[in-house]
Amino acid sequence: MIKLLYYEFYLKIVVNLIIKEIEMKKKALYAGSFDPITNGHLDLIKRASNLYDELVVGIIGNPTKKPLLSKQERKMLIVEATKDLDNVSADFFDGLLADYVNNGDFDVVVRGLRATSDFESEIQMAQMNARLYKNNVETVFLMTAPHLSFLSSSMAKEVFSLGGSIDGLVPECVLEYMKKIEIDK
Repeated sequence: MIKLLYYEFYLKIVVNLIIKEIEMKKKALYAGSFDPITNGHLDLIKRASNLYDELVVGIIGNPTKKPLLSKQERKMLIVEATKDLDNVSADFFDGLLADYVNNGDFDVVVRGLRATSDFESEIQMAQMNARLYKNNVETVFLMTAPHLSFLSSSMAKEVFSLGGSIDGLVPECVLEYMKKIEIDK
């Protein structure tokens, strides 16, 4: 009888711990155009993946930009660059970020900041999105690593298109892929 009470007590503790763990799972979104993904992006992805149980890298279809890479190519490169991060996946979407966040049941939106100038536009966007989120979704800003704070996808593309080296600025898989598509042109 005492053994049975002990097991019931133990079972209740385990069930409560499991329930708390399920309740504490946090799903985060790191959205951007990632055309291409850079080592700055990858640094933020790695750091965010340590903070959240699940991180989705959301590839935005931006109608105001003419991308170098298709959404499928960008997704392929993100998946390859993050293959060692078990809790990271990639997806693409069009339209409002808030709609994607609401439909995807995200808890957190992660944004990267390179400089103070990024903060002004990012805070405006975060405040507008906060009005559109259905639930208590938080926007979390992560500072870019100082040695990567100058880096953007646009800069990497421009340097590459002018024949400059982007070695160390993008993941190795991206560098190899960009060299391949350059040769195929």
